[in-house]
Amino acid sequence: MGTNADVAAIFREIADLLDLLGERFKPEAYRRAARSLEGLPEDLRLIAQRGELDAIPGVGEALRQKIDEYLTTGAIPYLAKLQAELPPGLVTLTRLPGLGPKTARRFWLELGIVGPTELTEAIAAGRLNGVKGFGPRKIELIRDALASASTPSHRLPLAEADRIAQGIVASLRSRAPLDAVEIAGSFRRCRETVGDLDVLVTSNEPEKVLDAFNSLPGKARQLMRGPTKATIVLEGELQVDLRVVAPEEFGAALQYFTGGKDHNVHLRSIARDRGLRINEYGVFRGEERVAGRTEEEVYATLGFPWIPPEIREDHGEIEAAAQGRLPHLVELGSLRGDLHVHLAPDASTTVIRSALAEASALGFEYVGFAVPLGEGAVPELARTIRTVPSERPRILLGAEVPSWEGASDPPDGFDYTIVTSPIEAGSSSRVRSAAKKSSRPPILFAHGSGGAPASAGRTPGSAGRSQLIASIVVGPDAPSRGWDSATLRGLAESGVEVALSADSPDGGQLDRLRLAVGLARRGWTTAATVTNARPWSARPGSKPPAGRDGPG
Repeated sequence: MGTNADVAAIFREIADLLDLLGERFKPEAYRRAARSLEGLPEDLRLIAQRGELDAIPGVGEALRQKIDEYLTTGAIPYLAKLQAELPPGLVTLTRLPGLGPKTARRFWLELGIVGPTELTEAIAAGRLNGVKGFGPRKIELIRDALASASTPSHRLPLAEADRIAQGIVASLRSRAPLDAVEIAGSFRRCRETVGDLDVLVTSNEPEKVLDAFNSLPGKARQLMRGPTKATIVLEGELQVDLRVVAPEEFGAALQYFTGGKDHNVHLRSIARDRGLRINEYGVFRGEERVAGRTEEEVYATLGFPWIPPEIREDHGEIEAAAQGRLPHLVELGSLRGDLHVHLAPDASTTVIRSALAEASALGFEYVGFAVPLGEGAVPELARTIRTVPSERPRILLGAEVPSWEGASDPPDGFDYTIVTSPIEAGSSSRVRSAAKKSSRPPILFAHGSGGAPASAGRTPGSAGRSQLIASIVVGPDAPSRGWDSATLRGLAESGVEVALSADSPDGGQLDRLRLAVGLARRGWTTAATVTNARPWSARPGSKPPAGRDGPG
């Protein structure tokens, strides 16, 4: 989906530049189109080939022409024109946490500040003191944002960030007096990769919390420490920010620092229209705080139900909340089994029993082991698995094959087929062909490549269920095997189901399943489209073949 993401990013940059130039309505038109492009389940080039760009929500004649320009030349000249009209450092200012195009425009027009260097010098000289809208706390936040931006960072896979985050929370709870602690930011939104961690805490003894934070295992250096906040860098260069907030501010801070940026900007605009002001300290009517203790309270004051953090990207979730159309997203407790568990080729019966015991502790009804098929005889691993008796969870076997060619019914003794090659645009015809050749339609799992075709499954309104099931696997090293939120949402809207899996039974199954569920929630996935949220007997396809028992 590179083309879609590239054009969406250009449209968002155009929107920011138009904001900096003081345009009122055009910026939102470009952002609306960007959201539509990010949610498409199909590559823009294929849509353009059919002459259907105008059918994309938010794409009118002017934006269609710009998409055509990009598809033809790889660039949109309008972007370069806008960039030439503005000091380049202004765009950098808009990327700082807590700042946006409107604030950067004020800096430019009112104070002659055209970039981070000039802003740093202005703060040091006290030029922001007394400027309307820039109190001491706001100036401090801007100073912190400038310091953070000067620190190199890299993004970690979600699974790795999760291990670090859990360690931080456990350490703080054991070493400091605190009431509540949450990790906010892109981590809480379950983004596929995480750039830094935002830790929010409530405590009556902030000094002790800060002391515990500054002595965390793995700390490399401290960047900043104040009365209620601190920033450190861990070994490996992951930045971690801590804020100790009052209980009446905790919900507002959690909402604000969870983001995403576009979601929060949209909420602030709605708040202004209703005579309210929303920030990390609460929701205010004039100087009176009217909400802030919980996120539910913050959203309710604006007239919305609570919006799950995973979908806070301004991709239609606010409109859905306003219309009562928010989906009930899949939850960890929805899962009835795991269908994509890998074992080492020489796995012993002890390892298999351990995997079954962990699945049993999770309340699972079945466990499906992936067995790579070799040439000729059934692999020894399959024979070993069959020697382990288990009524609940029931043991299932997936025959793992490398490509779509020849994928049809699983071999005797296997319950389904797992295709390990990525689903590429254009492969849907092979999937349908394989299904048609089968007397009992196969269930095909597949790793993603970001280009899964909507046409591979059924289209909305068509009869029957898809036989293509996207397997979201969160292993020790791979965060999601190529699936991203836009692709997952497109799959769900196209009727393609997903299966959520923990990959390998090494004691971390619960954590990885939790992350797989989080990634699926980012794609607006409900339990209704998750295969392993149902009993095995209720899977897509026909009934089990004669002689095989149903689930216990």
